[in-house]
Parts: sequence; C-alpha cells; structure tokens
Amino acid sequence: QVQLVESGGGLVQAGGSLRLSCAASGSIFSINTMGWYRQRPGKQRELVAGITSGGSANYADSVAGRFTVSRDYAKNTVYLQMNSLKVEDTAVYYCNLRHQSFTASGNYWGPGTQVTVSS
Repeated sequence: QVQLVESGGGLVQAGGSLRLSCAASGSIFSINTMGWYRQRPGKQRELVAGITSGGSANYADSVAGRFTVSRDYAKNTVYLQMNSLKVEDTAVYYCNLRHQSFTASGNYWGPGTQVTVSS
C-alpha cells in the first residue's frame, strides 16, 4: 500500500506563487509516475503536471511556463512550484502516484489540498 501526504496549499493573490509538496510512503515500485491533478469548482479532475521515475515531465497547456514539477527521489517527494497564479487556478489539488511492476500496478491519490487565488 502507498500513502500520499500533501502540503503547501493556501490563499494567494493573483500573480503570486505557491509550492505544493507530496510525500509518498509505503511499497513503491521503481517504475512510477508522480504528479498533480486539480479539480476546479464545477469541473472534472484534470491533469496539471506529472513526472516519471526517469525524469520526464509533462504539463497541461494551461499551466505550461508557469508551473514546474520536480521530484526528490531519495525522499519519494514530488513538488509543484506554481508561479504567476491566476484566479482560474483556484482548485483542490491532488497528488497522484501510479506505479507498476512485472506483476502488479497501482494508482493512489492524496486527500487533496485547497489552492485559492484571489483577484
């Protein structure tokens, strides 16, 4: 089993920055992707950014150039640096880990952290 603990959400003014962290614990396979999704009010959950165990990152078009995803592999922690925040970035942000081995796979979610961007 894998547990994910998020931190770093809060209230910020438009144009400001926040950094989210997510620490994973438990039995994690070496082939994995950690990332961030968000759910805005009245919208479906959507991918924000992800980064593989090999270091490849991808971003939603809406955040590319403003957000940066990174990992500390020794700590099994993923970060999301969010700059130039917009009111439309307001959402609950969820950490996600997907991993696989030759015989098993898993998909895990954190409880979510609220990010509110005020105008």
